[in-house]
Amino acid sequence: MHDNRVANRSTAARRFPGSMAAGIGASLVLMLSATWVVTTRSEPAAPVTAPAEHSPDSGGAPAEVPSEAADDGELPDDREITPFDTRHAAVTRLDRRLLAAVREAARDARDDGIEFVVTSGWRSKEHQQRLLDEGIERYGSLEMAREFVNTPEKSTHVSGKAVDIGPTDADDWLIRHGSAYGLCQVYANEMWHFELLAGPGGTCPVPLNNAAG
Repeated sequence: MHDNRVANRSTAARRFPGSMAAGIGASLVLMLSATWVVTTRSEPAAPVTAPAEHSPDSGGAPAEVPSEAADDGELPDDREITPFDTRHAAVTRLDRRLLAAVREAARDARDDGIEFVVTSGWRSKEHQQRLLDEGIERYGSLEMAREFVNTPEKSTHVSGKAVDIGPTDADDWLIRHGSAYGLCQVYANEMWHFELLAGPGGTCPVPLNNAAG
């Protein structure tokens, strides 16, 4: 019976050669089409491209810049900054030993009902130069301005070694008790300017007349 089927297929091939070729061709086309579909569907989808950030001119909101990155030490006028505020470079970039002493003093002063406010701390060279330029305009000369504002090269604010404290009752408290923490008033004409000039419990040097020396 197996031999008869083979014989029948051979006979059909002789009688209808075109039909057999057409059938084979159709089968090949179907196989190739199926392969193409599978291949196409198996390819990963094209990655979705993130939309470009809108520029201010395009109506979209510009990307936010971290305030710390743009901070040059200038403090806001609309709120009071304490020695414990870590959102401003004026505080966080102070010398570590100075900041630790100021914070310790602030805690003790709070027990006496006194609150420390940082009115100025670390400053960038650019910020210090602006203050000096403003001082020259205000006082009329570099010599007069230097009594209140140092140059960027000499300023202890730029090096993070100085801090200005307010209000007046806090300055008065710190002048009387600051030496216990090593904190000293530096200039006689600036009761708010303090630096770490002694060891804890040491003796502060006599204040200089002004920032010019």
